Amino acid sequence: MSLLTRLGRMDEKNVQVKIFDSSQDTEETDQSYQIFKQRIHQRIVEEMTPQEQLALSSATQDVNEVTAIIDNYVQKELEENPFAIPRGERNQLLSDIRDEMLGLGPIEPLLKDASITEIMVNGPDKIFVERMGKLELTDVKFHNDAHLMNIVERILTPLGRRIDESSPLVDARLEDGSRVNIIIPPLSLVGPAITIRKFSKTPLTVENLISFGTMDEKMARFLRACIKARINCLVSGGTGSGKTTTLNVISSFIPEGERIVTIEDAAELQLQQNHVVRLESRPANIEGKGQITIRDLVKNALRMRPDRIIVGEVRGGEALDMLQAMNTGHDGSLTTAHANSPRDALARLETMVLMSGFELPVRAIREQISSAIDLILQQSRIRDGSRKITYITEVQHMEGNTITTQDIFKFVQTGFDENGKAIGHFQCTGLKPTFLDKFALAGIELPEDFFDESNPEGREFA
Repeated sequence: MSLLTRLGRMDEKNVQVKIFDSSQDTEETDQSYQIFKQRIHQRIVEEMTPQEQLALSSATQDVNEVTAIIDNYVQKELEENPFAIPRGERNQLLSDIRDEMLGLGPIEPLLKDASITEIMVNGPDKIFVERMGKLELTDVKFHNDAHLMNIVERILTPLGRRIDESSPLVDARLEDGSRVNIIIPPLSLVGPAITIRKFSKTPLTVENLISFGTMDEKMARFLRACIKARINCLVSGGTGSGKTTTLNVISSFIPEGERIVTIEDAAELQLQQNHVVRLESRPANIEGKGQITIRDLVKNALRMRPDRIIVGEVRGGEALDMLQAMNTGHDGSLTTAHANSPRDALARLETMVLMSGFELPVRAIREQISSAIDLILQQSRIRDGSRKITYITEVQHMEGNTITTQDIFKFVQTGFDENGKAIGHFQCTGLKPTFLDKFALAGIELPEDFFDESNPEGREFA
């Protein structure tokens, strides 16, 4: 990527700087600020020395060196236009230009904000964030579509991905692992749209999920036992319900010394074990060749001598390969799927297996599912924005043409408090899973009364 692209292309070569006046309204002041910032950009492009260009274009940029270069040009411009920008705005100007050169422009501060979990760019002038499970409209804006497309190119160029009218959508990830989806006109009618699922720099632990009210201590103890006993688990839920976070957490229960192969579209899992092989799918190149799908990777993983396979999400025909892996010696494998209930998750799996292209009888598919999947964790985003495991459901066996299930744990919601927070409690249903013999073989013991129905007035979460 050229340095001119990195700085942002200028629509006008000779921009006239307006002098700030306290009587200017907010919109006019903002316009003057943007014009002055564009002048700095243009000056850097036109006057920088070869040494400065090398420093600014280096793949391993020194933040202090880049800041010093920017500050030098800001000072030059202020010497010529001393009243062009208020003194209080100068540090902000320096930060904004540094973000344009080193980061992702206007949204860089949002990426650095640890309280934000998702960033949604709906065209250049509407940027939303998710904070504490709630959506908020920010006052952050891009100059125009061209400015936003510069940032899109900055995201994709290091990854070797492309986006244009012939290929107007792409999945990618940032350097820190955050997942990115980009879609541009003509498919997007609001201009380029970017959705960033931020990557947590510090992996969440089961203690975090308990403190958030996603599960309680008893559920955590049960899930730890399930993972150690090599129970095959499917984490099910809607978009943004926290499936990947829960998958990350329960995968931390896998004992050291096992070989784990993870397979994802965009790498998000943060396993802490030593013996982990991470695989990531690849889209087709500009010639339409070279695509490596999740299904290809699942098939290849079977030749890699894995103890466990973790698929970030099954969406299509790879579901059949995953089920076959679970049925042929790779017990304790994990995956996620989009579904609104445990029963829906089974139906979704059935549909995905049909997408594999094999003409299998429905009964044969259901038998594969019932023998492969032992447990479904149903995750939901409650109306107040919180995420909870609403059901832990055992997949039992076939009765006729129907897969039978039973709920082991569930979340019982009792209402909302005065702040709109959901109130409820987790409880055992009183039913024991049929795979307790696997616990015994793994040397795991639970108290006799562990699965007794919990007190309905048990621990409340608000």
